[in-house]
Amino acid sequence: MQDIPAMLSVGEVAKRSGVAVSTLHFYEAKGLISAERSGGNQRRFRRGVLRRVAVIKIAQRTGIPLGEIKAALDTLPADRPVSGEDWRRMSAAWRDDLDHRIAQLTALRDQLGSCIGCGCLSMEDCPLRNPADRLGKDASGARLIEQGS
Repeated sequence: MQDIPAMLSVGEVAKRSGVAVSTLHFYEAKGLISAERSGGNQRRFRRGVLRRVAVIKIAQRTGIPLGEIKAALDTLPADRPVSGEDWRRMSAAWRDDLDHRIAQLTALRDQLGSCIGCGCLSMEDCPLRNPADRLGKDASGARLIEQGS
């Protein structure tokens, strides 16, 4: 049976996680992951970094900013892998933000075919959102999209 090393090189972490070495260096510089240094000053990562990298990748795919990911990871002990319970807690905290963004995108998608933001071209033919071009008389710009009206 093959021995599993306690510490991994940056290349091994990159290969196992599917993340470029430069990305791992970036994550380390941002404080998302940490490495120890060998006697030859080479980075060595604890095996638990693989789960941290997985959490970072998944959170990024959902649009969670790196600052929020770091804040969540900072609540965990650095010397152990992210557990299932850790993940449930972190993802629950991000759920409300995701739901809000999904609702905003859904509303935007639903308005996309019939409305270009009321006012941005001073359209006069939108009786529901901009009757008699009242928004165009006040100012130009897509003012209602951000309000969700």
